[in-house]
Amino acid sequence: MIVTNPPFGGMEEDGIENNFPANFRTRETADLFLVLIMHLLKDGGRAAVVLPDCTLFGEGVKTRIKEKLLSECNLHTIVRLPNGVFAPYTGIKTNLLFFTKGAPTKEVWFYEHPYPAGYKNYSKTRPMRIEEFEAEKTWWGNRVENEFAWKVSADEIKARNYNLDIKNPHSPDQVSHDPDELLADYAQLQQRIAATRDQLKAVLAAALEGKA
Repeated sequence: MIVTNPPFGGMEEDGIENNFPANFRTRETADLFLVLIMHLLKDGGRAAVVLPDCTLFGEGVKTRIKEKLLSECNLHTIVRLPNGVFAPYTGIKTNLLFFTKGAPTKEVWFYEHPYPAGYKNYSKTRPMRIEEFEAEKTWWGNRVENEFAWKVSADEIKARNYNLDIKNPHSPDQVSHDPDELLADYAQLQQRIAATRDQLKAVLAAALEGKA
């Protein structure tokens, strides 16, 4: 069993991706962790992983990774978390993916986790609490569609080119974000992270030279 919240929103150093099969090489940390998790699991092994929205709708290498995931594992549940779960450290929206290795996915259940009554967002002083998941725990063993839960067949997901960013059909008024716009925003975030990392390296290098 693997239960993990891998780093996301970051890029690995050049060369790290060479440790992975050519078809799945990328420098994005969360993607590499997902490939590694699938590799480490034995048949019958289970995983619960926190992953960002971009994993769900991303294309290219992400599409190939999701195709592998649905082909080799039963991705039976995705819990879509609301904004602010990791505030103030990051505003990236996240999801909980639950899967078992050894059999292909036939259908994926989605559960949209709502804010508690009176909440419009989470914060450092008002974080998500474990008690909020009692609704999911009650639903888990007796799955029926409701205002928060719906299921999608693997065939439909394949037809969507493995785009798992599937909105709640019971919330027609929910804002639908265009994947291209989300990808552009995410790319800008990656550029800011890389620039900050380069600045930090330069500061550290200058400090070390000053001590020499």
